[in-house]
Amino acid sequence: MSIQNNLDYFNQQIKNTSAKLLAVSKTHSTEKILEAYQANCKIFAENRVQELVPKYEALPKDISWHLIGTLQSNKVKYIAPFISMIHSIDKFSLLEEVNKQAKKCDRIIDCLLQIYIAEEETKFGFDFEEAYQILDNHNFENLENICIKGVMGMATFTENTQQIRQEFKSLKSFFEKVKNNIHKKNINMTEISMGMSSDYQIAIEEGSTYIRVGSAIFGNR
Repeated sequence: MSIQNNLDYFNQQIKNTSAKLLAVSKTHSTEKILEAYQANCKIFAENRVQELVPKYEALPKDISWHLIGTLQSNKVKYIAPFISMIHSIDKFSLLEEVNKQAKKCDRIIDCLLQIYIAEEETKFGFDFEEAYQILDNHNFENLENICIKGVMGMATFTENTQQIRQEFKSLKSFFEKVKNNIHKKNINMTEISMGMSSDYQIAIEEGSTYIRVGSAIFGNR
């Protein structure tokens, strides 16, 4: 199957749903990304800043770049001028650094809080209570150059679809709780980033607005 055919397949899967397709291009060449771009895919996600920056520099500037991997505070400055959304905010100190670098670039950077919903030690993120307290704190409003657009989560890697569904439900429930109860100028809850190649169908059913798909579009790395 070609990249074009793979994109057509996933676009058909998300048709008439709330989900958007996020093409995970990590470790794939600029040539493959350009092939997807020419097939009308304009939203790509990378895991590592050191891979993202040269791709941004080499590829068309109307691409919307998202970062979905672990972000170190000292790397924020390299992506602050152009990044469309950071999905992997997992510490308040990181949010402060994003705000600082966004201010230098005279930008407001959209961010998602990464929430720990899985039963795996390899996954990471805020727990629900910790994330809620950060957003509810009056000092949070001082971060004028970021906007919290929603949440991101990764389900447990398991064949137990009921467990996956329950984890996605918990993330959607938290999203709704924040949306309905915390009203601040730098919070605009619209996005739920959940679901990958193996579980995107369940994620869509549970309200995902971004499904993150890599190898099923680009082929094996």
